[in-house]
Parts: sequence; structure tokens; C-alpha cells
Amino acid sequence: MDWILGLHVLSAFYMMGLIWFVQVVHYPLMRAVPSDDFVQYENLHTQKTGWVTAPVMLIELGTGVGLCLFAGEASVFWGINLCGVILLWASTFFIQVPLHNQLSIALSKQNIDRLVRSNWIRTILWTIKAIALMGYLLG
Repeated sequence: MDWILGLHVLSAFYMMGLIWFVQVVHYPLMRAVPSDDFVQYENLHTQKTGWVTAPVMLIELGTGVGLCLFAGEASVFWGINLCGVILLWASTFFIQVPLHNQLSIALSKQNIDRLVRSNWIRTILWTIKAIALMGYLLG
């Protein structure tokens, strides 16, 4: 179980760092992309971002399930942890992905603002999740 835990912690901290960068730097800078170039930029953004997010999110999900299955006495903690992973996936695929899909068709400052605001869900969840994991490891 140690390697599952290690991969899970690594993926959670990786995603926490990445989401803070996206939240504070990347998404707000979308407002500065010239309107004539925005759709091409957005399409390239979603293609390239998938390479650095999807594999790690899949690892986090898979190891989260594994920890739930093999947790033993800490099963409640790992169940709550997995609920956090599921909420992150739900936010990603029911909120942020549809906004990116709309932005891949046309620039909308309102959709960029919605993306920035709604991404706080993931930023806060990954931060809480990483802090909880650190507490578990240190406790």
C-alpha cells in the first residue's frame, strides 16, 4: 500500500501546485489574448493542458480508489478523500470543460470570468485535500 499512498500524495500535491498556477496566472491571462487569436489559443491550451493534467488526475483517481479498498482502519479518511477526488472530477467535467468548450468556439469575457470564478472550487478542494494528506502522513 505504500506505493499507492506515495503516488496518491504525489499526484495530489502536483495538482494542487498546478491548479494554483492556473488560478492565479494562467486563467486570468486569458483576458490578455487578442480576440483575433483567442479561439486558436484556447484550442491549443486545451490540447496541451490535457497532457499535464489527465494522466495525473487518472493516477489520483485510481490510487484514491485503491486506498479506499485497502485502507483498513483509516477507511473513513480514505472515503472522504475519494469523495474529494470525485468532486474535483465533477467540477472539471460539469463546469470547467463546458466553459472551455464554449471558449473554443468564441471569445467571451463573461465565460473567462466564469472560468476563473468556478476554478476556485478546484483550487480550494485540491488545497484542502493536500493539507489533509499532509496531516495524515504527519499524524
